[in-house]
Amino acid sequence: MKASPKLSNASKMPCKSWSLPAVISCPGAHNKDGSLVSACAGCYATKGRYKFGAVQSLREHNMEDWKRSGWVAAMVKAIGKGKYFRWFDSGDICSADLAKKIYNVMLQTPNCKHWLPTRSYKIGGIEDWLVSMSFLDNVTVRYSSDSVNGGTVPGNTTSTIIQSAENFIPSKGYALCRAFERKGKCGSCRACWSRDIHTVAYIAH
Repeated sequence: MKASPKLSNASKMPCKSWSLPAVISCPGAHNKDGSLVSACAGCYATKGRYKFGAVQSLREHNMEDWKRSGWVAAMVKAIGKGKYFRWFDSGDICSADLAKKIYNVMLQTPNCKHWLPTRSYKIGGIEDWLVSMSFLDNVTVRYSSDSVNGGTVPGNTTSTIIQSAENFIPSKGYALCRAFERKGKCGSCRACWSRDIHTVAYIAH
């Protein structure tokens, strides 16, 4: 396979994304005893179409491709004039070296709004780079809760999982992902990319 970033075209998204294999690239997905946190135990990226060979192959390719010296420039070119970008519709930041490279991609694409959901804020060397990313005007880093029952996590922009729309309590700065009303699609909503939204609540898959 030619050395180049392989972007995903998730049907829900209004933009492309870059992803890694679920679970094995997610250092923040595990409890201290090695078990998966509740939010990751039934990860959607280990089911359905994510099990297809071509989908897995793309993510396995990216797991190695990011390590090469020319990856940042290649990613900047791949994003091009895109107005929005999502990191990780599967997987997460697996090392501080990757976090540093993602930061530089964001830095070199100031006209693109980046959304990065992550549980890797638990990892010291990675968290430092997440803080640096959050200072960029075009970036929203969302720290993801481990709970599936509306649990919270410290951070200026976060996300959580709830069991149903009835569990969502409307409040300023909080948004419910209503993709379930649009056959799983974002539509015109860009709450996940917005720094004005403190927490986005997703209904459990």
